[in-house]
Parts: sequence; structure tokens; C-alpha cells
Amino acid sequence: MKRYRYYLSLLGAVLMWGLVGCGQQEAPKTSTPPSPSAPAAPSKSATDSTGQAVVDSIKTPLDKARQVEGTLEKAAEKTADQIKDATP
Repeated sequence: MKRYRYYLSLLGAVLMWGLVGCGQQEAPKTSTPPSPSAPAAPSKSATDSTGQAVVDSIKTPLDKARQVEGTLEKAAEKTADQIKDATP
């Protein structure tokens, strides 16, 4: 049993060491300038509209979830009131 714990802790230490080591890796740096055929950076308006579309696609389901949450809270309060009324 002690040997099992030893190997388990050793495995945990190796995994943590690997995770910390991988987290500190940097992307390789290139010293060559970008080629002239590289695509141009997108315009600010295109980036803004894409960002707004992403925000809207996330916001809509969250708003619906908040509505459902409010409905569930009201139902829970109603049930709790009914239980309070039923108990002597």
C-alpha cells in the first residue's frame, strides 16, 4: 500500500512538473520579416462587427437562461409558500 502511494505521488509530481514546464514554453521567434504576399490585417470595422456578432451570439442564450432562472425562482418560492401554508 505504501508503494502504491509512493508511485501515485511520484506520478502526480511528474505531471505537475510537466504542466508547469509546458506552460512556460514560448513560441519560437522568427527574425524574418513577413512576406509581402501575407494577408493584410483586417480593418477595424470588420473586426468590430465580428466581435459584436460574437457578443450577441453569447448574450442571447444568456438572456434566455436568465429568464428561465427567474421563472424557476418564482416557482420555487410559490412551492415553498404552499408548503408553509400546508404545515400546521
